[in-house]
Amino acid sequence: MSSSRRWHNLRIRIVAVGFILAFALIGYRALSLQVLDHELFAQRAQRQYQRIIRLPSQRGTIYDRNGRELALSTAVDSVYAEPHHIDDPVGTAQALARVLSLQSQDLLAGLNRERRFMWVKRQITPRESESLRALNLRGIGFIREHRRYYPNFHLAGQVLGFTGLDPRGLEGLELQYDGLMQGEQGFLVMERDGRGESLDLGDRDASLRGGKPGHSLWLTLDKNLQHIAEKELAAGVREARALAGTVVVMDPATGRVLAMAGQPDYNPNAFQRSRPSHWRNRALCDAFEPGSTMKPFLVAAALNEGLVTPGKVIYCENGIYRVGGRTIRDIRRHQDLTVADIVRVSSNIGSAKIGKMLERERYHDYLSRFGFGVRSGIDFPGEASGLMRPPERWFEADLAAISFGQGISVTALQLARATGAIANGGLLMAADLVEKVIDNQGNLVEQRQPRTVRRVISESVAHQVRDMMVRVVDEDSGGALARVPGFTVAGKTGTAQKADPVTGGYSADKRLASFVGFLPAEDPKLVILVVIDEPEGRTFGGQVAAPVFSRIAQQAVRHLQITPTEPLVQRPLPEIVFEEPQLPLFGSPRPSGEGLVMPDCLGMSSRQVLQTMERARLNIRLKGSGRVVEQHPAPHESISFGSEVWVRLAPPT
Repeated sequence: MSSSRRWHNLRIRIVAVGFILAFALIGYRALSLQVLDHELFAQRAQRQYQRIIRLPSQRGTIYDRNGRELALSTAVDSVYAEPHHIDDPVGTAQALARVLSLQSQDLLAGLNRERRFMWVKRQITPRESESLRALNLRGIGFIREHRRYYPNFHLAGQVLGFTGLDPRGLEGLELQYDGLMQGEQGFLVMERDGRGESLDLGDRDASLRGGKPGHSLWLTLDKNLQHIAEKELAAGVREARALAGTVVVMDPATGRVLAMAGQPDYNPNAFQRSRPSHWRNRALCDAFEPGSTMKPFLVAAALNEGLVTPGKVIYCENGIYRVGGRTIRDIRRHQDLTVADIVRVSSNIGSAKIGKMLERERYHDYLSRFGFGVRSGIDFPGEASGLMRPPERWFEADLAAISFGQGISVTALQLARATGAIANGGLLMAADLVEKVIDNQGNLVEQRQPRTVRRVISESVAHQVRDMMVRVVDEDSGGALARVPGFTVAGKTGTAQKADPVTGGYSADKRLASFVGFLPAEDPKLVILVVIDEPEGRTFGGQVAAPVFSRIAQQAVRHLQITPTEPLVQRPLPEIVFEEPQLPLFGSPRPSGEGLVMPDCLGMSSRQVLQTMERARLNIRLKGSGRVVEQHPAPHESISFGSEVWVRLAPPT
């Protein structure tokens, strides 16, 4: 074979090999694009012809214990604009502003920008959506989103809380269970042409993808009981011209909260229109001095330690008792009272003496065991622990004051829960607001059973204290207005002076009235606590809070179909003497009838001095302005007939 022919064949082979390599490379590239790296390039392609807009997730529903909706997510329209498709920005902005109650200038500024997409207004009302759709504006589209809606408006608003547009929980149970109730996010896919412009304007329902509802909550609250509690509390606060109020209704056997109300309240559908202070759940987040409602726990501790019996007689000093440099007074002069009578007539002196028998460490230990001074652990954000100083910091006067409910602060839940321990035979139960959690398929995720925290007192002691509390609601006692026809009620009234942040002492005119009780006393089904903050005029717990308790209880037993234990006879109410607030008792006459005692006016404002004058029936001369810095006679001294009585006021320094 000639050399030229061999060279020709070689060239053919080289070209053939080149073609083979080229086809192999092309084949490999095709395999890589179509098979090996398919997902990667598909995603790149999608990013080029699709725009993805993430949408809020659909939150789970909140139900009451009977399955009635308290909070749910409803489908509503959100409006968006594609400015590059709008031919008349000025007219479009004006039309949008008119229908959606927006500022046309702000809209026009957004529509004039070089933007492909902008939100106009999220989660509009059905009426706005209908009006806007009728205009058929070019460049304006609609997306279906889920908006949080509270169908009962104000009902349980301070327990439920609310969400933002996200929708993230911002308050209450919505915040506490935000992680569980948040579902998986959905997203809107918008197709774009080769120039990057969106295709197929209009309703985007068909372009929504993904998304899964979150878990749902079943609460321990009863919607009907919650309505009863809120309605009667609002009436009680209004009648007393009070600053605020709180109600807690619990099942003493399980510790479950059946109703939890606060005044003033708010509508979580429009939470922006109310004050942030109205959002607060007062039953859990506010602490207060409980006053005489603490006396049953004091007596329970002394009985459980074997220091007293219900019939033990204690000398009550004829109405005045000096302890630790302070004077304790009872409204009526008592000499010998049994322990049961000390609870019934609400004797501060008798309580102070029982507290002295217990001493600091034991009394502090029992209060802690009843759940005071620590958070209950209820599933709610921002729970307060109250204030109970360690026993080594209690002086003799402190022990006496704490024995009748001053010098210690508690929350409404703590007080109701501790009362439940007396009602159920001595067991402190864990408190819950959520009974179970259900996923979006209806499967049970979590079920919470009643849990006993500890035994606080023996069952026999609990029954003894219960019998004492029944006597508080007798016809001739301070809690008579809490009676419920057909039922035996056990309860305790309380009237506590509030602290004055200016003087650092107790206010002369601000009170906190309360009543806590349970029924039927023989087999308690309900514990109800009513707290009225700063009532005007009548300020005693038996006058202000007890009637609210009675009205709530009467409706609650009918709703729960609790069988009456007594004949349904409405007995007439007698003239009732209510317990006085705790020390100091300004302007109280001496028990011996020697005359009037000069009130302690130091630190008072002129208005408080005038109110004290009226109560004590004294003519006090005021000198200067500001706060009282000097007075004559000295505090608690006798006022001689015809002597000059004056106070000198000066601005605070």
